[in-house]
Amino acid sequence: MIFIEYPKCSTCKKAKGWLEAHQLSYEDRHIVEKNPTKEELTTWIERSGLEIKRFFNTSGLKYKELGLKDKLSSMTEEEKIALLASDGMLVKRPLVVTEDKVLVGFKEKEWEALL
Repeated sequence: MIFIEYPKCSTCKKAKGWLEAHQLSYEDRHIVEKNPTKEELTTWIERSGLEIKRFFNTSGLKYKELGLKDKLSSMTEEEKIALLASDGMLVKRPLVVTEDKVLVGFKEKEWEALL
């Protein structure tokens, strides 16, 4: 399992604490130092079954600076993935990636059910 986080993010800290409390082992990955690639994002979006919009950090400064709220609807899926791959701060976090699941954000009940 890969745990992709931004270490200063309070939600990521909570999620990491949850993983440790449940004694789940994971590979830790800093989202800015090792941003997800286009290939990884394409695979994860498919595996998650979620809309690509759910992978955007809509409350982040970068998202707001770029005015993405208004721009995303006119972009192709390929353009959206390229944008996500260009900057880790645009990606919703934490992300948990397993062989068959991808969890976006930290929702304790969802994590309990799927991990």
